[in-house]
Amino acid sequence: MSVLPLVFTSGWASGINAYAVVLLLGLFGATGFADDVPDALQRPDVLVVAGVLFLCEVAADKIPYVDSAWDAAHTVVRPVAGAVVAALLAGESGSLPELAAGALGGTTALISHLVKAGTRMAVNTSPEPFSNIGVSIVEDLGVAGVITFAVFHPVAAAVVAGTLLVLGVVLVLFLASRIRRFVRRRARRRAEKRPVAAGGGPPPV
Repeated sequence: MSVLPLVFTSGWASGINAYAVVLLLGLFGATGFADDVPDALQRPDVLVVAGVLFLCEVAADKIPYVDSAWDAAHTVVRPVAGAVVAALLAGESGSLPELAAGALGGTTALISHLVKAGTRMAVNTSPEPFSNIGVSIVEDLGVAGVITFAVFHPVAAAVVAGTLLVLGVVLVLFLASRIRRFVRRRARRRAEKRPVAAGGGPPPV
């Protein structure tokens, strides 16, 4: 079977948490649950580094505003990781050119990353931290579940990942308008309060 579905799914997941993708695929390969995992992802040093960075992401991803800064820093890292993992998977199977696989994995990871970053910006407009933590946990579980599913049922997992990607883009477009309205309302309120604070009375008509 072509490795294309797994390439697409790993790209989608890499845009959300690239370290989890490397760690999970490496563990599945090292434990013998998956035969098509490249040896490069199963190396102990790669697994250790991926595990440490995964823990860092888990922590940073649940702190409001820190998560957005982390996302900004990973705007290049996640697409590159998605492209590299995709190219390695294609090279292992021999059913898809590595360059094409890398382009697909990197592009999918970039779109997925932008969806994640945009969603987090919207969540950070909420004054309480619990929604941020909830979204992060859902993302972590989603990546783990879809990658595990992809190892055993790659085509079905690719359909799930594609559906989630489309829904995520629609959600970000919807939230973008809400964020703009929220920013405009705050700007108006500041403008209305400024003359009162300066002059001690209502703004002149």
